[in-house]
Amino acid sequence: MKRILLASALLLTATTVFATEAPSETVPGSAPAAVAPKTPKLVEPHLHIARSNLAGHARIALTFDACMGQADERILSTLVRERIPATIFVTARWLKRNPAAVAVFLQHPDLFELENHGENHIPAVDTPTLIYGIASAGSPQAVRQEVEGGAAAMVAAGIPAPHWFRGSTAKYDLSAIGEIRAMGYRIAGYSVNGDGGSLLGAVITEKRIAAAKDGDVVISHINQPTHAAGEGVAKALVDLKAKGVEFVRLEDVEDTGDEKTTE
Repeated sequence: MKRILLASALLLTATTVFATEAPSETVPGSAPAAVAPKTPKLVEPHLHIARSNLAGHARIALTFDACMGQADERILSTLVRERIPATIFVTARWLKRNPAAVAVFLQHPDLFELENHGENHIPAVDTPTLIYGIASAGSPQAVRQEVEGGAAAMVAAGIPAPHWFRGSTAKYDLSAIGEIRAMGYRIAGYSVNGDGGSLLGAVITEKRIAAAKDGDVVISHINQPTHAAGEGVAKALVDLKAKGVEFVRLEDVEDTGDEKTTE
């Protein structure tokens, strides 16, 4: 019994000494404690075009993102049939999957201006973060690759070299905006979110786009043929045309973007 009590006492003493002598700071030579990365300040730039300032003759720029997936023929056929000009932002991934739609765009250079939406649909943010669950480019080099890779794919597909860039999610950090502008691109924001990333219903999408006013830049998507939003987009285009709206492409008119995206 005495041996058991003695062993217990020695164990308690050793534990107490260890707890007392263990240093509270980092042991020299060990790795420093991990520091959580700072969340970058993100902006979602606005873009407006020069107004017509004519009653009953609003001027609107329609822009469509072709991210991934297939072409939405409901929208594309309406644009062609109604002779409505639009600016289409394409990714390299979308171009590979939709050669027939690309051919339609190229057959109608008077209607379609094709611009750069990136190589792999990665947000153009040069620090690591998640945006709507999508990992950002994460470094200046990766932002440059996203932009240059998208442009190279366009030229390889027979499309003229782009002058505008719109990144995935349309969000950026200010340093990435500076980097993209230094590459010679204007960055395309918007003033009307037409289809909520193609996730809205047909009715609300139609109302949003049909409510666009003189000088607005509308963003919608032309790559989700199974989503209800595409039906609303197509109807809104007809609504706007019936109102006497003047449709223009970004290359056709002066524009003003905030956050130094077009200066």
